[in-house]
Amino acid sequence: MLAKMVAKMKKKTLKLALAQINCIVGDLKGNADKIVEYAGRARQMKADIVCFPEMALIGYPPEDLLFKPRFVAENIRALKKLAETIGEITAVVGFVDKEGGKLYNAAAVIRNGTIEGIYRKMFLPNYGVFDEKRYFQKGSEAFTFSLKLAGREPATFVAGVNICEDIWHQEGPTKQQALLGCQLVININASPFHMGKTREREDTVRRQAISNRIFVAYTNLVGGQDELVFDGQSMVVDMRGNIIGKAQAFKEDLLLVDLPLSRTVKPVKLHREPGSLGPEAEVYEALVLGLRDYVVKNGFEKVVIGLSGGIDSSLVAVLATDALGKDNVYGVFMPSRYSSIESEVDARQTAENLGIKLLNISIESIYKMYLLALEGHFTGVNRDVTEENLQARIRGTLLMALSNKFGWLLLSTGNKSEMSTGYATLYGDMAGGLAVIKDVPKTLVYRLAGYRNSKNKVIPERVFSKEPTAELRLNQKDKDTLPPYETLDPILKAYIEQDEDLDKIVSAGFDKDMVSRILNMVDRSEHKRRQSPPGIKITPRAFGRDRRMPITNKFRG
Repeated sequence: MLAKMVAKMKKKTLKLALAQINCIVGDLKGNADKIVEYAGRARQMKADIVCFPEMALIGYPPEDLLFKPRFVAENIRALKKLAETIGEITAVVGFVDKEGGKLYNAAAVIRNGTIEGIYRKMFLPNYGVFDEKRYFQKGSEAFTFSLKLAGREPATFVAGVNICEDIWHQEGPTKQQALLGCQLVININASPFHMGKTREREDTVRRQAISNRIFVAYTNLVGGQDELVFDGQSMVVDMRGNIIGKAQAFKEDLLLVDLPLSRTVKPVKLHREPGSLGPEAEVYEALVLGLRDYVVKNGFEKVVIGLSGGIDSSLVAVLATDALGKDNVYGVFMPSRYSSIESEVDARQTAENLGIKLLNISIESIYKMYLLALEGHFTGVNRDVTEENLQARIRGTLLMALSNKFGWLLLSTGNKSEMSTGYATLYGDMAGGLAVIKDVPKTLVYRLAGYRNSKNKVIPERVFSKEPTAELRLNQKDKDTLPPYETLDPILKAYIEQDEDLDKIVSAGFDKDMVSRILNMVDRSEHKRRQSPPGIKITPRAFGRDRRMPITNKFRG
């Protein structure tokens, strides 16, 4: 009887902590300090294991920093020092390993002041934003480790570790680790966000958990790094495919989950409701995080925006205010002879609603001087887009002057529809340090602005209803150059994100001449995009890292 009571008193679970942290590329000390901090918090929560994201020690993606021998060497030294500091908890930490002059994307299992084992990533992604074969060699062995659990039954718990891409391959290391007796596979990640990615991840992890009858702990990075945003949303899935714990989206978090030690298929207690964001909310939060981290991690405090009274600049102003606070955002309204009273009223109202300072700098006198200086050289040539673009370039110069003088980062406001078709002025409205909505199609711009206004109305209603215009000539409208955005955006998505050709797009019901003209605009604008600021990736295929086309290119369609 006493023996049965003692057995019942024995703990039947393993406490697993997922440390979803925001790392900075190259900040070895800062990242190591954060790892120690979160390991300490996990230890206070009585966790047996704490796992950190892919390359947490050096930040992701490190890109060509990996070609610097000193960087790699310091990363290994930092790992050894971390092992001595991390305390009495088993920690899984991502870093870069080196052997025989070859580099590996790796995870270290640290315990009792020592590095007990190292796993090397077996599947290296080399598509989209990933370029890992440029730097790394493939690992060759599935990795497991055992945990002695005094006073618990069974007394030994077997777990496996793999990294990011590994989990996406059904015949990869996860299956091998399950066959080697693992009850849990820890998959550490630096998986960037794009629309629809959350569901893809969940489906993949569930499939692996069910088919291998294991628990899967999916630990993801969070934070912005250049164009990329990592959304976190780390999770633990049981062997039935149920999400039994999920970390927050777009925020640092420490998720603690109790796992049963026996191989049970009974329902497991839900440790945190796997909350989800709607599509607009998810994209909005990604843009806010990406903007904030780009500004802060690069040493800026304040930003400046050309605030025209249109939907694009209004959305960027709202995003910046939500990301950085109203005292760190400056708007500049720069009217010319073609600017409407409505535009000035809407820009001013938006600034007032946000509580940001708005500067008013007329470009009319400067524009007259430009025209006068060029008058003799343009004699006999009709006015055209040249005179329109002069206005955009004057505005770009003024914004850059403010940026230089006060150290404000200039945020450009062009959207993906404009960047795709070249409907933007090089060295004008394309000027800036970060193109916040560069990967956001115009139709989504309206939806995001509407989503934000549903929380509290900061963008005037007229901004949504008036026809889009650059106001660079009398009565100008975007539709003079482009088809309606409701027609344009699906064509651009098909061509840019899905690589569909002219005939296939036309077969979907679009006018052939119109499609041909749009595709030609896209192809002829590559030189502009190559010179544009980086933009935050939110679609499956963004310009820059994802889509790399030659500038000199005669192929069409």
